[in-house]
Amino acid sequence: MSTVLTQGGNTPLTATRVTVEVTAPKALDVSGLLLTEAGKVRSDADFVFFNAPNGPGVTHRPASGGSPDAVTVDTSALPAGITRVVVTASLDDAAATFAGTEPTATVRDAATGRVLVTFTPPRLGRETALVVVEVYRRGGSWKIRAVGQGYANGLAGIATDFGVSVQAPAPLPPKPFASPTVSSPGSTKVTLDKGRVNLVKGASVSLEKNGRPFLASVRMGLGWEPAGRGRDIDLDASCIAFDAQRNKVETAWFMKLNIFNGAIAHSGDNLTGEGEGDDEAITVHLEGLPPQVCGLVFVVNSFSGQRFTEIKNAYCRLLDATSGQELVRFDLTRSEPHTGVVMCKLVRQYSGEWVMTAIGEYVDAKTARGMVQPAAAML
Repeated sequence: MSTVLTQGGNTPLTATRVTVEVTAPKALDVSGLLLTEAGKVRSDADFVFFNAPNGPGVTHRPASGGSPDAVTVDTSALPAGITRVVVTASLDDAAATFAGTEPTATVRDAATGRVLVTFTPPRLGRETALVVVEVYRRGGSWKIRAVGQGYANGLAGIATDFGVSVQAPAPLPPKPFASPTVSSPGSTKVTLDKGRVNLVKGASVSLEKNGRPFLASVRMGLGWEPAGRGRDIDLDASCIAFDAQRNKVETAWFMKLNIFNGAIAHSGDNLTGEGEGDDEAITVHLEGLPPQVCGLVFVVNSFSGQRFTEIKNAYCRLLDATSGQELVRFDLTRSEPHTGVVMCKLVRQYSGEWVMTAIGEYVDAKTARGMVQPAAAML
């Protein structure tokens, strides 16, 4: 029988390895911090989260297939100097708060999946991040405590409190990832000088015309059709923004339609792929992007789990957001039995010029979060 804790309550752990799942009506990022007796991390490596999912005795599990974000703690594998592991939750939407949407922590035996403990904090207000529970050592045994301490300054506030270095990004960092080669048969550089460009996989086009930047705002339209009749295909288009180190900065997707104060705006979720024209579109105001954003990767994943062999006529096209004129088009000429595809990328050059490259690489991922790592590898 599981134990229901109230804020401040604790109970002994009856399993060596436990998984702490945190759920809420809003999208969450769950993290774990390994702390010493002084209540601080030993180094930034003791901060375990989606971009650094493995620490000594602590691992992060991303949400997928109906399973929520979670942190697993193996108390037998924790270093001797670690006396506490705090599990935190922060809202994926930086503009949202926990008011009226208190998260629930479910602590499971990692070996059997049996529920050991549950905890829902009392009503919250303007908090954007939360220390949910802590696994701590008392004498020779391990216990779990319901914390429910909120922070109004997000995960950065929690991380700073526990000694993690949180640094603001430099205004214009050098780009370590290679700039795409802008080429096509018979030409060393393809631009928009001659009108619309049809790309093949691996080819690139500069968003320049007559030697200068042509556009301030573009719209990426993505479309597809079911390969068979009578079956809905729920594909989701997303735009993942990266910094110079290939770290994710933000993602525009159907759960978060606007990022960077509207500099990137998603049209909303199309659940079936029905209708003429683009199924989903993402508008990018290039001049409104933060300086640290060096690359945008546009991905499509099958939230409903169908593979792309069940989908036909998938494409992406770049349009002038003001006039609606189609500028660049990339049609997938083949499909593969995977649930995600990295369609294309926009990369900012040292000169400030933006270049679009057709990618068309398939991966196994059903959510935008699952697309982050393969997308980063293709920058």
